[in-house]
Amino acid sequence: MRKLWKRFRFIFNIRKFIPFLKEFFISKEVPMSKKLISAGLFGLYMVLPLDLIPDFLVFFGILDDVTVFMFVMQYVVKMAPPAMRERYDM
Repeated sequence: MRKLWKRFRFIFNIRKFIPFLKEFFISKEVPMSKKLISAGLFGLYMVLPLDLIPDFLVFFGILDDVTVFMFVMQYVVKMAPPAMRERYDM
């Protein structure tokens, strides 16, 4: 139950992602390999949007896209240095 609550909290803190991503890609603390992997994941998601549920089912199609995006964001947050995660409370 605690892990589920952390995921919901992660989704509702989306306003913190923009400054976090900016610092993630500009920071010298983050190795270039992690930046390239992150950029590749975002690019791959944009180029090949994998839809488990077609978008013509409006609510469920959007929910599918949000879920995939949040998994990519969680992976990027895990690759960030601990100090950066603490600054943005992620």
